[in-house]
Amino acid sequence: MIPLSVPNLKGNEKKYILDALDSGWISAAGGYVAKFEQDMASYLRTSGGAAVQSGTAAIHLALLLSGVKPEQEVIVPTLTFIASVNPVAYIGAVPVFMDCDDSLNMDCDKLEDFLKKECIMTSSGPVNKRTGRLIKAVVVVHVFGSMADMERLKALSEEYGFQLIEDAAEALGTCYREGKYQGQFAGTIGDFGAYSFNGNKIITTGGGGMLTTKDEKALEKARYLATQAKDDPFCYTHKEVGYNYRMTNLQAALGVAQLECLEDFIRIKETNYEYYKSAIESMENFELLPFNRKARNNRWFYSLFLKNNSLDRNTVIKQLREKDIETRPIWQLIHTQRMYENSQSYFIEKAPFYWGHVINIPCSTSLLKEDMDYIIKALNCI
Repeated sequence: MIPLSVPNLKGNEKKYILDALDSGWISAAGGYVAKFEQDMASYLRTSGGAAVQSGTAAIHLALLLSGVKPEQEVIVPTLTFIASVNPVAYIGAVPVFMDCDDSLNMDCDKLEDFLKKECIMTSSGPVNKRTGRLIKAVVVVHVFGSMADMERLKALSEEYGFQLIEDAAEALGTCYREGKYQGQFAGTIGDFGAYSFNGNKIITTGGGGMLTTKDEKALEKARYLATQAKDDPFCYTHKEVGYNYRMTNLQAALGVAQLECLEDFIRIKETNYEYYKSAIESMENFELLPFNRKARNNRWFYSLFLKNNSLDRNTVIKQLREKDIETRPIWQLIHTQRMYENSQSYFIEKAPFYWGHVINIPCSTSLLKEDMDYIIKALNCI
């Protein structure tokens, strides 16, 4: 089986993990946690980071630090992994679902229309006319590593006064090449950025995540909340509810080694994407969706678009699986999931179309040319 996306452990992973083991520090304390935070901050050119147990934990902390309260609203995309949305429910807040555009990222035109037509401005921020609830934040996802329209989103956040949280779980290394935010990375433009180091991401710690922000006090608070809000580490005094969210030293050791390889991984992703694209662009049934042309995207996942409407997505997945090629559909749209099906959504039109017409094809950084040739041959036979 040619897998969809697997880790590439080509660097100093074993060396650093053995060093962490030799030090005796294997849990949430240890030098590699601080080093991984510092290395990430240096790479991203931001103030700092808080290393946590998952990208989901990072989003949860970002919402808390943004001041989101129960019964307030957070605008979220429907086309995303559910981890982008569930932390809203953790807090007791309410998601409002937004459509995607042709980039698969949040539709900024519809977001602006919603804020203009469906909300009233108050001194606290936009209030949803339909529900009477304050819209406190927007969570934007850089889907498959392609930069969302952060120029529009940042301008809207400044105009309407909501907190802008970037779910950059899939987009570590994606940065603008031109425009207002030239040189800035996904996850560093909004108020908070959240990254994931799950096993299928461009770099991995086996599990884990990182919260970034330019606000040093917010970072201190994030680390405090992530260590059970421990005020006195000897007497175990706690003044507020905290969480067991800190990354372990072993995970961080793996992260330090993986981060050293990130730019090599991105170059491999770019080369393989172009190789696929040159072969697929002549096919009648398929095309490879582009990434944001204003950005150097990390191209984490490649999106194969079924341009022949007579093709059934699930049938194509089955045919490729029979040839030992692992693919997957886009996640089931979040506004259709049972626990969110009664939530408000705003003119969801393009997301269902792309959900039915896009699959992800193998894109590991360890993928061989002969693997891609085999996949291309299989696609040509459909």
